[in-house]
Amino acid sequence: MAQKRDYYEVLGVDKNASEDEIKKAYRKIAIKYHPDRNPGDKDAEEKFKEAAEAYDVLHDPQKRQQYDQFGFDGPMGGGFGGFSGASMNMDDIFSMFGDIFGGHGFGGFGGGQRRPQQHRGSDLRLKVRLTLEEINKGVTKKFKVKKDVPCEHCHGTGAENGSPSETCPTCHGSGVITHTTQSIFGMMQTQGICPTCGGEGKVIKNKCHECGGEGIVKGEEVVEIKIPAGVAEGMVVNVPGKGNAGRKNGINGDIQVFIEEERSDTFVRDGNDLIYNLLLDIPTAALGGEVEIPTIEGSKLRVKIENGTQPGKTLRLRGKGLPAVQGYGQGRGDLVVNISIYVPKTLSKDEKETMQKFRNSDNFKGDKQTRDSIFQRFKNYFN
Repeated sequence: MAQKRDYYEVLGVDKNASEDEIKKAYRKIAIKYHPDRNPGDKDAEEKFKEAAEAYDVLHDPQKRQQYDQFGFDGPMGGGFGGFSGASMNMDDIFSMFGDIFGGHGFGGFGGGQRRPQQHRGSDLRLKVRLTLEEINKGVTKKFKVKKDVPCEHCHGTGAENGSPSETCPTCHGSGVITHTTQSIFGMMQTQGICPTCGGEGKVIKNKCHECGGEGIVKGEEVVEIKIPAGVAEGMVVNVPGKGNAGRKNGINGDIQVFIEEERSDTFVRDGNDLIYNLLLDIPTAALGGEVEIPTIEGSKLRVKIENGTQPGKTLRLRGKGLPAVQGYGQGRGDLVVNISIYVPKTLSKDEKETMQKFRNSDNFKGDKQTRDSIFQRFKNYFN
């Protein structure tokens, strides 16, 4: 299998290209490699599909942002497996991007005709709030989604009792009409969507009484959506084909799931690292010992504390953070333990007497080097 080319390279634009520049670049390539101009040329067909895939991503602000951040493995792809353009067939491309040619068609390129329009259902958007524990392992969520579904009475055709559709009398099945106009360059022909059939090439004489000939009705569906491990706030998981049904057995839209994170009482997330704030008592910090540190897996780790541990010190437990999102990066982040020292607000008489002895000891006052070291740790933390 040939290696994917960068989408910007495919369209011949730079990464700062405007939406209009991207559209013009795609139109130019699509015209060059259009099947009507290159009948039977498989290489031209692949280039045509490649350009459509690139345009599918780059003309959509959300998909483009995800691609710029994560490349081909960005979370706009179904299950993080790549963007939807790769699975398009020729009918999908003409249905979704036919308007890119401004309704002019390809009648002047060897007599080819515009394919009748196939309707695509709109996309749906959902939000899901995940805990860090769910993000750590990945999770499958169920949603009851209200959406357009195929009409059961006519099986999505829009026709009553299976009555056949008829060829549109206006466009004769092409889905387009041709306009001839006079210009300074002579007679010019342009094509536009047929107003009678809406670009479908066929008309329904006996429309379904349930859906009014649309082929879709309002309904709902329980959809299971798999959220991969390692996702983060603001990411979008795309679920192909689970959005609104297309009219008259058209193409289903997608569901876009926007990720939100619930705040954890235990950890703070920093990329794939997790930060845990450990509060040590004074004796353990001074004498050393062992403490238990919670993990995102739900278990606890016993960690050795060196004697004379200072506030602001950090411990890094490798590989105990969150996993990298599937297809982007490898391994897991770390669990970073920030150490603070607990100072009690009230003391008993005996405790006060003991602390008074410590106050009078030079060993408990600390030297300049220690004070400077603690100050630098806090400075680095806030920077």
